[in-house]
Amino acid sequence: MEVLGCSVPDDCRVDFENDTWTRPDRDELSFSVGLLAVQAAFAGRYTSVRFRDVEGIIERGRSVATLESLRSTAPFRIPVTARVIARNEALATRPKLLNDSPYDRGWVVRIVPSVPTDPVRLLATPESIRTALEARVREQRIHCYPAAPDLEMYEIGSECSATLARLDEELARQAPEQVVLLVTDDPTSPIELVRWSDRTGHSVLHQRKEGTLYHFLIRKEATPVPRLRRAATGEVRGA
Repeated sequence: MEVLGCSVPDDCRVDFENDTWTRPDRDELSFSVGLLAVQAAFAGRYTSVRFRDVEGIIERGRSVATLESLRSTAPFRIPVTARVIARNEALATRPKLLNDSPYDRGWVVRIVPSVPTDPVRLLATPESIRTALEARVREQRIHCYPAAPDLEMYEIGSECSATLARLDEELARQAPEQVVLLVTDDPTSPIELVRWSDRTGHSVLHQRKEGTLYHFLIRKEATPVPRLRRAATGEVRGA
């Protein structure tokens, strides 16, 4: 299910109050638990994940980790009474997985519920929270991007050629896989960013227009492969 660009997979159950999703694992006995994309977008880039030392049965609503972002520090609460059987250790070194892959590589813990039916009995379906999710996205002006920006560039009143030159300079200083949010008011930018991506091999992950402003999410590729676009047919070839 997707609402105003913010998604919740249909095979998840949701604790909307605590911003978590729960999904059965392949064995159908354990469940993965993670953070809703809408909360990850609202919080901004996550910078730290600290797991708590917990043992045995953990009561529903108890915190099992602390998630720190550029805008907030908040507990991660378990959605049903359960035993924690695994923690996503990758989050310790790459907390931004919570933003970039909230329903996949960004899972937080795996649990075995004390009552196997609790995830279905106590948690909501994505469709049942559609109205609440839409209201939250609108009220908090949330934009769910496919990746959280590491850098934001606001180029208002600049010609696109000058903006792209500054973008090249900024990307040269960034590490591979870093993501830049570029906001510009140049009406030629949608076309020019396609040409720039073809020329440089770096990816435009997302673009949208809001009023007179154009928003682009750009990722620096570790091994960029420039592309050549034939003017007559529009066919794209590797350089």
